[in-house]
Amino acid sequence: LLFLRSAAAEIPSAPVEVSVCADSLEVRSGGSCDAAALPAGVSLAPSSCRGLRRLRGDGLHLRVACAPRRPPPVRAGRGHAVFTLRESLKPNKNYIFYCQSCGDIIVSDRKFLRVLPLPSENWSDLVEDWCCHPDPFAKRTLHPQHGDCFVGDTFLLLNSRNESHVPESPKSKENTRVICKRCKTMLGETVSSGTIKYYVTEVVIQSAEGGFSPTPRSQFVQSIVAQCLLELSSAKSTFRFTIKGDNGKTYILIWLLNSDTLLVESLGSSSSHSDFTLFGDILTPGSGPVGSWNALKVLYQPCIQCRNKELADAWEDDMGVHPLKFPSETCLELLLILGLSTTSLPPSLRCMNSFQVRNSFCFIRN
Repeated sequence: LLFLRSAAAEIPSAPVEVSVCADSLEVRSGGSCDAAALPAGVSLAPSSCRGLRRLRGDGLHLRVACAPRRPPPVRAGRGHAVFTLRESLKPNKNYIFYCQSCGDIIVSDRKFLRVLPLPSENWSDLVEDWCCHPDPFAKRTLHPQHGDCFVGDTFLLLNSRNESHVPESPKSKENTRVICKRCKTMLGETVSSGTIKYYVTEVVIQSAEGGFSPTPRSQFVQSIVAQCLLELSSAKSTFRFTIKGDNGKTYILIWLLNSDTLLVESLGSSSSHSDFTLFGDILTPGSGPVGSWNALKVLYQPCIQCRNKELADAWEDDMGVHPLKFPSETCLELLLILGLSTTSLPPSLRCMNSFQVRNSFCFIRN
């Protein structure tokens, strides 16, 4: 599906001529011409074009088949953004944890003897279905020992040892928050006197041989959340998720539609490139005319200020819905990212009716 926003496409009454080549498109009308190039590895089949139409406020829409392509290249400086923890963290290797927001070192040169996956957060609710005798794990929690790293869906559990930024004896929920000393961002929380939880959206984990390379916050959050959705949908065949804050509140409902979308944006030759740009924080005139990304296509519903409460309650009781917990501030960041993605789409593509509920439609970059 291509939608073209250009000066030529917006002329109300003039005839429009669209030329489709294997590696580019041109739109001509009323003496104006706009061209859009395609990235390397993406080519079109001109003979497959169909459904050309012009919608007010949208520009031109058409459908055309894509030829086989190569995956988009990983850009320098952000290869760590998509970080599959279960596969990337290895025993007997040294790692450094950085604050994603400011780059301050949080955990310095830590070697893990064991890296173990944690069960789902609601695993104890299922024990009764597994055991024919009283729950042997009742009131027992999993705490990492020295040299352990436990990996959850959205967090890591470490033995806090003598970390100076960890509260020694938390007396309230507020006192359990682990804060970056430099930028005061919440990084995680203390689970017990010897265990600390770091959220994967707040820290960058690099091998000790490497170094910290900053990534724009919105890109990092999108990539980490997308990776969580992909891993869980693949492992558990679940496609509905609730995004919850560390305060227990539900902020967003997400329904994953497609995980194999290639998103291509071209600035073209027009000065109107700022109208529809999903990832405007990196697709700027200085970064080149074309960008391509793997992306997830999702429906979402905001739940702040008691919006969609009945739907959120129904999802809460549904075993097919998987909860994901992040810091409350990050949940609000994600909601803003989703909203900006939706408003960056043409108006006709921003919503989708499903089961009599009007959902917002957007992309999350992976």
